[in-house]
Amino acid sequence: MKNQITIVAILVVFIVSCSTESPVTATGVPPTSQQSTTDSAPESIPMVQTRDNPIRYLALGDSYTIGQSVCESCRFPVQLQQRLENTNTKNSFSLKIIAQTGWTTSDLISAIISQNLMPDYDLVTLLIGVNNQYQHKPFSLFEKEFPELVNKSIALAEGNKTNLIVVSIPDYAYTPFSQGSSSPATISAEIDNYNTFAKNYCEARNIRFINITDITRKGLTNKSLVANDGLHPSEEAYRLFVERIAPKAAASLNK
Repeated sequence: MKNQITIVAILVVFIVSCSTESPVTATGVPPTSQQSTTDSAPESIPMVQTRDNPIRYLALGDSYTIGQSVCESCRFPVQLQQRLENTNTKNSFSLKIIAQTGWTTSDLISAIISQNLMPDYDLVTLLIGVNNQYQHKPFSLFEKEFPELVNKSIALAEGNKTNLIVVSIPDYAYTPFSQGSSSPATISAEIDNYNTFAKNYCEARNIRFINITDITRKGLTNKSLVANDGLHPSEEAYRLFVERIAPKAAASLNK
């Protein structure tokens, strides 16, 4: 009898440990090549050198840049601006955001052209592509227009590629919204394809590319990373984005 009780107890422990081992597998979304398995300490942010004139920051993108479903001060460009300002209160910032929910690479190109911007930005961030994937645009369109957007961004960044930071596309498969999808794994695989192309393009040209996709792939196990709409990143997720972006942005401003 004692042996039977011991065996039952062992089985219970085994079942419980297995059921909590991999929530990603449980939802049908397999780990991908871009998913981080470990957390590292945030990189320290160097003090931004003092400037006489305001630092001009341009943020280009879609819903992830405009901050759909979060407050204005919760958007990652605004959080980034504040983090950089905090390193040196003698500096002031001018932030312009060109982004809308639902924008594809084509929409962003059109918006940039229509704005007739001056090419005098000290810092530019670019995060685009999720709506190309979501709207099932041909991948060849991204292959054509992403480089065009990078070149436009560099031109606006005083023609200096070190003023540009490209941010990877979040993975919305790891949200409650997408768990009703017939194939969250397909979403992740396609997001990886977009990010791989962008990463390879940037690295081949020594353009800063920052991966934040792995942060969003914790959205099912850490609900604080998803906004109330069940789809977009939350203020906390954007804060984690900024932890990775801010040190590189400060380095760009200090070059």
